[in-house]
Amino acid sequence: MWQVLAAPDVVSGQDVAILEAMFAHSPARLHVLDHQLRVARVPGATHGPPGTPVEDLTGTHFAQAYDLEDPEKEAAVAQQVLDGGEPVVSRLVRAVVDAPGGFGRRIYSVSYVRLENSHGDVLGLVASALDVTERENAHHRLALLEAVRTHVGQGLNVGAVCEELVEAVVPGFAGITVVEVIEDVVHGEEPPQAPVHEDTVLRRAAFRGPFSAYPVGDVRPLPRDTPFARVLSDLRPRLLSIGEDTDWLTADPPRAEAIERSGAHSLIVAPLAVRGQALGVVSFYRHRQEDPFTQDDVAVASAVCAHASLCVETARRYMREWIIAATVQRRLLPQHSGTPNTLEIARLFLPDPDGGGAWSDTIALPGARTALVVGDVAKQGIGAAVTVGILRTAVHTLAALDLEPDDLLARLSDTAGRLAKACASLPPGDPMCRESLTAGCAVAVYDPVELTCTLARAGLPQPVAVLPDGTSSELPVPPGPLLAETSSAPFPSTTVDLPEGSTLAIGTATAAGRVLAPSGPLRPLLDSVGARPLPELCDDLAAALADDRPTGDTLILLARTHALPADRVRTVPLPDDTEAAPIARRAARHQLEVWGVDEETAFTTELIVSELVGNAIRHGAPPLRLRLILDRMLTCEVSDGASSAPHVKHARTVDETGRGLFIVASLAGQWGARHHQHGKTVWAEQPLPDAGSSG
Repeated sequence: MWQVLAAPDVVSGQDVAILEAMFAHSPARLHVLDHQLRVARVPGATHGPPGTPVEDLTGTHFAQAYDLEDPEKEAAVAQQVLDGGEPVVSRLVRAVVDAPGGFGRRIYSVSYVRLENSHGDVLGLVASALDVTERENAHHRLALLEAVRTHVGQGLNVGAVCEELVEAVVPGFAGITVVEVIEDVVHGEEPPQAPVHEDTVLRRAAFRGPFSAYPVGDVRPLPRDTPFARVLSDLRPRLLSIGEDTDWLTADPPRAEAIERSGAHSLIVAPLAVRGQALGVVSFYRHRQEDPFTQDDVAVASAVCAHASLCVETARRYMREWIIAATVQRRLLPQHSGTPNTLEIARLFLPDPDGGGAWSDTIALPGARTALVVGDVAKQGIGAAVTVGILRTAVHTLAALDLEPDDLLARLSDTAGRLAKACASLPPGDPMCRESLTAGCAVAVYDPVELTCTLARAGLPQPVAVLPDGTSSELPVPPGPLLAETSSAPFPSTTVDLPEGSTLAIGTATAAGRVLAPSGPLRPLLDSVGARPLPELCDDLAAALADDRPTGDTLILLARTHALPADRVRTVPLPDDTEAAPIARRAARHQLEVWGVDEETAFTTELIVSELVGNAIRHGAPPLRLRLILDRMLTCEVSDGASSAPHVKHARTVDETGRGLFIVASLAGQWGARHHQHGKTVWAEQPLPDAGSSG
């Protein structure tokens, strides 16, 4: 080779000196390869394969001379330069070289330039190799930290954050990573101050690697006298080498076995902590051919865990808020009033993992009727729970007034509007101010005597009715505005006939596209309900929706209708004269005897009937009607054609009239009046001493 370089041109002594200096002292090591890519000359400090003397490299094909990560690929690149003459500059090449304690991986910036003489004859290649390991490692660490900051913390629960962490660091930073979080932290509880008690249990929240000592989800205390336990005591990271003489492995045999099987040789244990409070511990392992960790890697691990700690703490706080919100929503608000005798009720509820504001209620109404309510609040957390609580309480209060669905929604919208104004005036940091109030609601009142259902909706999808013959349709309920909207649009109601055995489905917007809409993929599942138990239908719908869950709570309230038995209802038309009261009393007495009502209740009922009928004759208008209903309660209803609202008067001692409704209010468990298009109905309910034996 030296003869090729020297002839036929004359090389000056200065040129030779420059070449010698470049070979001996240049940071970029020069390697001369002949036209067959064999090593012709190398710097004296060149590293070959571990244990290979430098002088043995000469004459060896460079792909075998150097322990490259991908020798075939590098040989192809060099051959391309040799054949085409186009230089390749600053190509990153990885290789294994001799290093203290064995061997190590290095990264080189390699450039290939073809050698030619003055006549253009190809003599070989010059490959310059600059060790850029530290530079590339620094870039890699910065990229890793940026990836962690970008991708860790997307989820809002502790488990998701831990999974994001292991995905971000394996395999780029560590071959194996284990995240263990204190169990109380997973459930949103306040993290303990360091040092952590040795019996504190941790949950294995995430793992990436070939062999795991324990499955994800396993809960156990950390073994004593191990680096993991010590890290939770002082919250300081630790860099450790793992070998056959590592004593602390004996404290945890399953972990020791997994480490041995994976070939792990280097370990960083770093804490998850905020403000001196311990959240958990992260273990980073390097195994097999990976380079051991360095102190620079400890700094990177600490930075990674610092960011992850903030994300875990945020998720913990969110979990805590979610638990409080769920508790408020489920325990401290009006509860379901029980299953009515004339409806089969089932509910499909798929909560949003991030929390939501969907709810449903079944409310018993006078006359054996039942109100079915479905609502949805577009909020999360405490704000959603508080808003749902207020709206549910308002619905129960308005339902107690026996309002028609359209009137109930109008007053509920007024309540929501006042709530929205109150929220707008709160400080910006208040949970109720995080989102504007957007809420929808649908109300249906089922009458098992008339077999009718009156419905109104505010923003929610059209309800669906599946009739006993298998036909189904969306009920023609006109849409009303969302609650709290400033629009003056009404909430129109619709009354439809529902034969016995019909199934009514009312749902939130998230259920509309797939289940309630006529073209929804799951609509046939709803239409085929037939006489199947409704809970089975809910299970089938839940399974079908599991793979493609929309954002937000998904709630569908299902109700199968039943008629009130004919022998539990007595309807008596009454004349519009003074004979109405005696006729009503005789009819009531006879029917109560048939039902086997006790004497005291029968006497009270006769008195209530007499007062209600007398009040209707004096202040109402024809036609008059008495109806007695035996269901959960004993109900007396007197209907007339007038729309005037009755009210209780407190008569003076000398007054001869004005005591009718006062007597009714004193004797009945509760009483009230509801208005309808034909007039009004005044009703009174009495509890039965033993409803099960009546009838």
